[in-house]
Amino acid sequence: MARRTTPVRKALRSLTWLIVILAGLGVLNGTATVLANTVGGAGAWYAGAGWAPKLGLDLQGGTQLTMAANDTSGKTVTSQQLSQAVAIIRERVNASGVSEAQVNTQGANNIVVSIPGSPSKSTIQRIETAARLTFRPVLYTTAATNTAVGGKGANASASPTPYSPPATLSSTPTAKPTNGSDLAWVTPKLQNLYDNYNCAAPDNVSQAPDNKPLVTCDSTGQNKYILGPVEVEGKDIKNATSGLATSSQGVTTGEWAVNLSFNGTGTKAFSTVTSRLVGLTAPRNQFAIVLDGTIISAPATNAAITNGQAQITGSFTAESAKSLADQLKFGALPISFTVQSNEHISATLGSAQLIGGLIAGLIGLILVVIYSIVQYRALAFVTVLSLAVSAAITYGVIAILSWNIGYRLSLAGVAGLIVAIGITADSFIVYFERIRDELRDGRALESAVEAGWRRALRTILASDSVNFLAAITLYVLAVSDVKGFAFTLLVTTIIDVVVVALFTHPMLQLIARSRFFGEGHAFSGLDPSALGAVYRGRAQFRAPVIDGKRQQRSAREAVRRQTIAERKAAASTGESDSAEKDS
Repeated sequence: MARRTTPVRKALRSLTWLIVILAGLGVLNGTATVLANTVGGAGAWYAGAGWAPKLGLDLQGGTQLTMAANDTSGKTVTSQQLSQAVAIIRERVNASGVSEAQVNTQGANNIVVSIPGSPSKSTIQRIETAARLTFRPVLYTTAATNTAVGGKGANASASPTPYSPPATLSSTPTAKPTNGSDLAWVTPKLQNLYDNYNCAAPDNVSQAPDNKPLVTCDSTGQNKYILGPVEVEGKDIKNATSGLATSSQGVTTGEWAVNLSFNGTGTKAFSTVTSRLVGLTAPRNQFAIVLDGTIISAPATNAAITNGQAQITGSFTAESAKSLADQLKFGALPISFTVQSNEHISATLGSAQLIGGLIAGLIGLILVVIYSIVQYRALAFVTVLSLAVSAAITYGVIAILSWNIGYRLSLAGVAGLIVAIGITADSFIVYFERIRDELRDGRALESAVEAGWRRALRTILASDSVNFLAAITLYVLAVSDVKGFAFTLLVTTIIDVVVVALFTHPMLQLIARSRFFGEGHAFSGLDPSALGAVYRGRAQFRAPVIDGKRQQRSAREAVRRQTIAERKAAASTGESDSAEKDS
């Protein structure tokens, strides 16, 4: 039979795990910071890493975009479309809900987006683009020369312009096309447009209805295409994620990809099209993925995809793959935008308020320490150390979340950190008072620590569970600053449980074996005589002597600290004694 683990061994094991957690946070953040400063790597997991938490819009300022909305079908923008666009843009720039970005409507058709700090170009593009995704079959493709009607070649003009074919050319198919891959879609007018189409011309996108063919280029401008009508729409995408592509054997290819899953309508349409394309020859076996009129990928169809799971590959980086996945995941906007202004805005509160919030937190911390010293004497050093450990873990977690998920510390978040001081202090008080109760019952300190922990843990978990549920409710239902406060409260509540379990309790297990605390020194905060019990020897107690002032104060203290159950039991015993005397 294995030997039972002693409290000291348990304490050392818990403290070891705590050191591992602190070291892990430090190594992770330190490594990411070094990589970000030396390697760079935009879009990598360590992009933007640093030791200082990023600040929110109210404390740092940022960038404000004002955009005018336009319905893609030419109709008037409705309030419902505007509200839907606000929700989608908010998801794009603040997917986790803690970046403190603000998205609001202004007037009848304007949307104002305020982003903390200096957002990247991809973030701005993610906000502005309508991200209309369609799937069209490829009819024909060649390399783009970029020399016709201006471009980048030797014959390029200073200002290339889009090409328009002569109006005399026929735009009617010679025969009715039977499907989206039928070459009958290529009319003389379409062929002329294709022959003279310039991929280098600005805004040179051949706009065509969904039921008509389209001439366009890929995102690199190196190839131009004739595409058939739209056969699958982006709105039928159920989910989109980014990651490294894998082969059919499950081996990572090292190429970034966007993984798509379709809803029922999309799955059926995608299955029909890929079943047809797999039997055609190149390039008609390709299925072009068109984003806002530009081809982002035109993969060949190697097999019919009937399960609604597809993968987009191409010249993706980690950042561009994630950006596209976010656009597709959060839906295509029902309207397009014209950016009216892009300007820097100053902090609404600024550093003075941040300093004021930090001073308020420091004052609260000092008051907690003073209270602990007055109430618990030398035991207060455990409170101070526990708060220091909690602060170190909280800072490390917030620093990592700042560059990992875009967390921004706003004044509401600072308020959440201040509230966390009270939550943590409350856990200490519950635990210390449970130990004192056990000492009043005649236990030795080591035994009182273990018994008190079992009783205190239930109370601490119940209290933190209430805070945890409140934080989750606020996070789910609220937006903007309130969501940031809820997230901070959620993180600090979890950290409170970790600190109490891995530091506060182990420290008391260790100091309980010391002579200063174990023998109940008057300044230890665990003096049995001051708690209503007189200590006579190791694990031995005698009843308080009531003939002295000190003993009288101890007895009154013991009565005052009785639980309701103990008072009822005492009252019942007193009534029984009175009844016996009367009889």
